[in-house]
Amino acid sequence: MITYFYWAAVIVMAILPLFILGVKFNQWKIGLASTVLIFLIGWAAYFFHFQQVFVKRWGGVMTITVPQGQRHMGATWKDENLWIENYDPATNICHFHEYSKGNLLQGKVTIKNCNPLMPK
Repeated sequence: MITYFYWAAVIVMAILPLFILGVKFNQWKIGLASTVLIFLIGWAAYFFHFQQVFVKRWGGVMTITVPQGQRHMGATWKDENLWIENYDPATNICHFHEYSKGNLLQGKVTIKNCNPLMPK
């Protein structure tokens, strides 16, 4: 829910300079440039910082897809980063993937001959 409030605030803050500069002062180029700049800053802030903070602390929205052919085993938070564990039955390998802020520093751990106790 907090994610929707964030985007609503970004959109309002982005449209406000367009309205003020464009309509009131007839400075459409500056208003449009300000709108695009504010929207890009809001998008970058969300992608590189706020997404996982919102999900972990305030019930935000985030979607991760399990790769084809793998089975999801678990997920946990380590500090501000999300770690996902998946099992690949075809290769008998467990994969731990880290989802960090902005996906800049992603860790990966592979456990060979994992053999988790999962139903067939």
